[in-house]
Amino acid sequence: MNRKILRNKNCFITGASGGIGREIALKLSESGCNMFLAGRNTSKLINLKKEIESFGKKVKVFYDTADLSKTADIINIIKVVRHKMGTIDVLVNCAGVFQVKSLNDANEKDFDECININVRAPFIFCKEFSKDMVKKKWGRIVNIGSSSAYNGFKDTIIYCTTKHAVLGMSRAIHNELKEHKVRTYCISPGSVKTKMGKMLKSQNYETFIDAKEIAQYVDFLISFDDNMVSEEVRLNRMFV
Repeated sequence: MNRKILRNKNCFITGASGGIGREIALKLSESGCNMFLAGRNTSKLINLKKEIESFGKKVKVFYDTADLSKTADIINIIKVVRHKMGTIDVLVNCAGVFQVKSLNDANEKDFDECININVRAPFIFCKEFSKDMVKKKWGRIVNIGSSSAYNGFKDTIIYCTTKHAVLGMSRAIHNELKEHKVRTYCISPGSVKTKMGKMLKSQNYETFIDAKEIAQYVDFLISFDDNMVSEEVRLNRMFV
């Protein structure tokens, strides 16, 4: 394990204005990563940038808003990242939408939106930025999955489908790129104390996982740089 391995690395993170993404951005910047923050909420991104810069770590911080359900926004933000940072060493696909609808109530529009944000956008970013990592013979791809990648729950049919896809995609990318010393992780937490987590009315919110702990775990996990790797991790609640 090398606690200094992330210093001066360039990190692109989606969903940075959300609960988990925000905490991961804060933690990785503490470890010395330059950050490009992507999200939908401009004011939250600005505040996060200021908070990171207040650490005094002298890391570079950029941001831009994007709706990852739209191809034009994805293309544009890749261009901005290339202009501001050049290459990416660490990719964190954290953006996601959570739909609570039964099979009968869900429609094709719901399906397309969830697939586009939860699966299609991560695929495009993995394809684009892994090129940098392969050239450098070093890289980290972190895909935030869910306990729904391993289970099927009623009223979340589309969401479960997307998270199963993220897990399968992560497994395949890891096996394809590991010979280039690029590590791909699928981190699958249970219910988390975020705005999205509050949509689960049938569960006790107080038992949910703290997003800060997930960020700490991600930082810890991607700092290993020898022969050991935990490419597939499930983070469960102690009490359910």
